[in-house]
Amino acid sequence: MTRNEELPADLRESMVSTGDVRLHVVEAGPTDGPLVILLHGFPEFWYGWRRQIGPLAAAGYRVLAPDQRGYNTSDKPGRVRDYAIDLLARDVVGLIDACGRQRCSLVGHDWGAAVGWWTAMRYPQRLDRLAILNVPHPIVMRRQLRRSFSQLRKSWYMFFFQLPWLPEKLLSLRRYGSALDGLRGTSRPGSFTDADLLQYVDAWSQPGAMTSMIHWYRAMLRIPPDKLESIRVRVPTQIIWGAQDRFLGADMVEPSAALCDNVRAHLLEEATHWVQHDEFQEVNDLLLHFLAERFEELPVEHH
Repeated sequence: MTRNEELPADLRESMVSTGDVRLHVVEAGPTDGPLVILLHGFPEFWYGWRRQIGPLAAAGYRVLAPDQRGYNTSDKPGRVRDYAIDLLARDVVGLIDACGRQRCSLVGHDWGAAVGWWTAMRYPQRLDRLAILNVPHPIVMRRQLRRSFSQLRKSWYMFFFQLPWLPEKLLSLRRYGSALDGLRGTSRPGSFTDADLLQYVDAWSQPGAMTSMIHWYRAMLRIPPDKLESIRVRVPTQIIWGAQDRFLGADMVEPSAALCDNVRAHLLEEATHWVQHDEFQEVNDLLLHFLAERFEELPVEHH
């Protein structure tokens, strides 16, 4: 178990079966509290939520932060098809079932947000609320890649990751030096400490982890998802977006919000893609308010 002074002392960990894989899960908060699941993105793992787990648990929520399939010590199926978005969403349902619950509130960043969008469209009856950090609705992302050269240029790595073995080989050189440089160079100074980055290196060093992590991108372009009944998101939704994101343009916030029935969106002007690290206090306050208050539709807010 990774220890950090920002994490609650009663942090619990287990291996949870979601059906065809077993996921390493970190948990905090009362077991009878409302269930909140935090989904990390690339190239993070559960530790990416270290500044959110404690405040949410202290507010009375049962907080689960899994290592998603392929990451850290969770199971790592070997085929690209094992990382199709439909299977990733099914893992979320498996976690809810394993907790003996019917529903949860789902919070996702980066790839975790992509899984969140898909879960909300595929299994709306299993979610109470959806919070999205710095990833657009998948339909908006698809459109933008077709229409915007600027976004296509920002997303170059998605296509580079389609190559066999080379991406993981390059990312692993110099003890993951380029991956570390990527985190440092695209976040605000101090958002990732040297001690934090050592935890990331340990997670990336797990056997097969880097290849499995990159398989998410390979599956995205190679494995067509199942057809959805609707592309609209019916559950109450909160979008939090760091405007200084070097990977994903903030011009995708409003089109994404337009595909939600009940939505509030917050643009944090000084935050980067790593918004829950850069502006953790503001993100925590926004999440706690969203989870606790009666939902009302609000326009995009600038902070």
